[in-house]
Amino acid sequence: MPIGKFGLFATGKRYLVKTRAPASTHKKVIVVLADKKPVRGYLNPVRLGQTDPIDLLTPDGEHVAVPLGKVRSVFFVREFSDEFEPERKAFLSRPKLDGLWVKLRYNDGDTLEGVIPNDLLSLLDNGVQITPPDLNSSTDHIFVPRSALTEVIVLGVVGIARRKPAAAAAAASQPRLFND
Repeated sequence: MPIGKFGLFATGKRYLVKTRAPASTHKKVIVVLADKKPVRGYLNPVRLGQTDPIDLLTPDGEHVAVPLGKVRSVFFVREFSDEFEPERKAFLSRPKLDGLWVKLRYNDGDTLEGVIPNDLLSLLDNGVQITPPDLNSSTDHIFVPRSALTEVIVLGVVGIARRKPAAAAAAASQPRLFND
């Protein structure tokens, strides 16, 4: 019989934790190598940038180990097609997404603008997760390893968090002289 809301079952003096089958964590990607050759497959985005090499599962069911140093970009796509790269490489106007508006410069001189999360800890990883300017393309977001980049330029901060008014913060910290 279950004990508590965490799914623990009592069997004598042992307690077993009931585990659920995890949801599918592998996403459709197209990995573009440094020589611009695309490789289609599935990978777990949680481990991307944390492990080297990338473990890619091909549509044929084979595991392929791709060294992170040979990767130019990882495109997270809705469908496997030949048109996976965004048509626009730059925003036409200031983006409306929250985050840092950046311009990436690849080793070969190509550039790509996009929006990255306004979180400096995410920049300390082995690469950059970027939302491309063409939101209507089949690409949701792009992972670019550090080894493929020569430069990351911040063009602006978009959608900054609202701060408390200074007067309200000062009044809250003001000591009270008389108690009511």
